[in-house]
Amino acid sequence: MYRRLLCFLLIFISTSAFAEGKKPNIVWLFSDDHAYQAVGAYGGRFESLNLTPNIDRLGKEGIVFDKAYVGNSICAPSRATLLTGKHSHLNGKIDNRGPFNHDQQQFQKILQKNGYQTAMIGKIHLSGKMQGFDYWEVLPGQGKYWNPTFVTENGNTVYKGAHSTEVITKRALNWLKTDCKQDEPFMLMVHYKAPHRNWQPITHWKEKFSTMTFPEPDSLFDTYEGRGTAANKQDMSIDITMRMDGDLKANQSPRKEFLADNPLTGKELVRWKYQMYMQDYLGCIAGVDENVGKILDYLAESGLDKNTVVMYSADQGFYLGEHGWFDKRFMYEESFRTPLLARWPGVVEPGTRNDDLVQNIDFAETFLDIAGIEAPDDMQGESLVPLLKGETPDDWRSSLYYHYYEYPGAHSVRRHEGVFDNRYKLIRYYGLDIPGDEEWELFDLKNDPSEMKNQYNNPEYAEQVARLKKELGKLREQYQVVEIDQPVPQKKRKNQKK
Repeated sequence: MYRRLLCFLLIFISTSAFAEGKKPNIVWLFSDDHAYQAVGAYGGRFESLNLTPNIDRLGKEGIVFDKAYVGNSICAPSRATLLTGKHSHLNGKIDNRGPFNHDQQQFQKILQKNGYQTAMIGKIHLSGKMQGFDYWEVLPGQGKYWNPTFVTENGNTVYKGAHSTEVITKRALNWLKTDCKQDEPFMLMVHYKAPHRNWQPITHWKEKFSTMTFPEPDSLFDTYEGRGTAANKQDMSIDITMRMDGDLKANQSPRKEFLADNPLTGKELVRWKYQMYMQDYLGCIAGVDENVGKILDYLAESGLDKNTVVMYSADQGFYLGEHGWFDKRFMYEESFRTPLLARWPGVVEPGTRNDDLVQNIDFAETFLDIAGIEAPDDMQGESLVPLLKGETPDDWRSSLYYHYYEYPGAHSVRRHEGVFDNRYKLIRYYGLDIPGDEEWELFDLKNDPSEMKNQYNNPEYAEQVARLKKELGKLREQYQVVEIDQPVPQKKRKNQKK
């Protein structure tokens, strides 16, 4: 009897020690174009809708980053940065066109070599075979909302009658339940297509949101007064660019009948388009949140949650009518900033909020640090682990660098780079097809959080302009920014502003 008890005690101590010493699992939840202003934890005009209770739960049980940003607000480059920990000009993926070099260093390859099981399921938007993943099942290109095709190492599978958000969740849970050795550390990346254009919600969310009315942003009818060529000649406005049938489903009931009975024009038509846009976009968000909840529930039911870091983010922000726009690309706050929430039981103090400047170049280093692995010297970000622990290093960054390249291209947003120091934002536009080929904007977000007034030529801000230009130069040197040739101009779309 005594021997049995002693044996049991030794096994218990040994098992407990192993559990305590086991490296944390990581579950990375990622969506496409999820605006921070459509996450309940960030407040704003949709706060009362309780849109994202499951995503918000990560913040309540962990941390909300209030100042998380990207380095290039467009899908494929953001994902390349996620994997490599490098800005676009160094990882080679500056826009949505052209290939991605999968042979280069990526964080998941390093995790895999250090004993982590790795899986990628969902949208990656980087052509070619994934590397460094024990299992991957991804959408080709943008993928489809309904009846999606998924590509694996062994071929393609079509999920008929299914919505991509639900398929991605089911496949992720299937990997956790059947392929993952749960007594060994793992890294699971779950990437949703939603809420990317053209916003097709799961049916029950589409029905729920179809009867709702949403508050408008104050800048829905922005005139871009005082701003330059880029803002005035973009091609991403709800008024002009948004497609009635493809985006707004105006050829489907009941919208088709409503328009037939109510021939809208001018601002009233813009207001109607905005409401239909929000019905579909926010319906997609609700679907993502619902499925995030399924993953969180499984982690809790299986006991995996106790040693699993769960993080939620998006490849960039998105305009929900601010400045009259949809899409992203600009360095203005709505597309530059992205949601970021994380939960790490026993490490992150529940209910924490952090306002340090963080950027998507930091994610790869963070994953490696969580795993106890030193990041390669050529990665350009910083680990967020100290911030997760509530400790901001004395030498934490005081400014961010941004660079957008895809012009000429979709939505006609001019190339630009800039610096942001948590209050002032200086933007240099170039390749404008105008004399001088360069324009500048300066915004004071403390006094102008909606970025409506360009202060670049205001003498009162001359000192800030000079300081930020110097800072921009320092960041270019720090990040080894190189000049990249302009592509051959594309033909203009019929509805593009002149």
